[in-house]
Amino acid sequence: MSKRKIRKNADQISKRNMTIIYIRRMLVIMVIFLLIIYFILRIVYNAGRFTIILDSAGDPMSGLIIYNQLSEKKPQQKLEADEVEFFTNIAEEWLPADIGNQAEGSHNGTNYIAYTFYVENRSDNEMEYWYEIWLDDVIRNVDEALRVMVILNDQKTIYAKVNSTTKEPEMGKIPFRDEKEIIVEGRTGFKSGDVDKFTIVIWIEGNDPDCVDDLIGGEVKMHMDIIEGHIDPNKKEEEGEKGK
Repeated sequence: MSKRKIRKNADQISKRNMTIIYIRRMLVIMVIFLLIIYFILRIVYNAGRFTIILDSAGDPMSGLIIYNQLSEKKPQQKLEADEVEFFTNIAEEWLPADIGNQAEGSHNGTNYIAYTFYVENRSDNEMEYWYEIWLDDVIRNVDEALRVMVILNDQKTIYAKVNSTTKEPEMGKIPFRDEKEIIVEGRTGFKSGDVDKFTIVIWIEGNDPDCVDDLIGGEVKMHMDIIEGHIDPNKKEEEGEKGK
């Protein structure tokens, strides 16, 4: 075999080896990239399907706290409900009748999310606060058949999106405020030492006319904001004097 032919074969083997190395490196880079994307999506979507956030805006007068255990009253800035990996539609009447008194924190059941927590006024003054629930992400229009139950001090209210056909509220339900905001409610007369108990229940209502097969595979991510305000006791006293 001539030296020229040997050199040619060596060059071919070298090029082939370089190509293999290049392909291997590209495959490793692609795998790393896909893993990074996977973990980013896992953090985004699995950080809790429902969270409660106290927004005090760094107010030095802040006396509003949230916690999920009445026996400990450990203040938290953020509460997270346990995730439900998968659930299908159910009917409202399937929910436990005592769902608001079953447990504290997460007490999810078959095909629904349930979370109980408390809001307390630890300041010396009366205050007011607002609670808002937002849709952060919706896939496959699953919010069309979504139900959000808010039990505040044993008073139950259920919110639902308006019927997509009639454009009317579902019977006996409070319509979502808009496409992104489900609830905006105010709590006034919240005196020093007062404690409010909340239970939030979330499910897909099977009796909703908009609960169709197109929703299969859908996802929803939501959060609740607790936003505090303050009442100036001097101003309140002045207003009382004017009313006399």
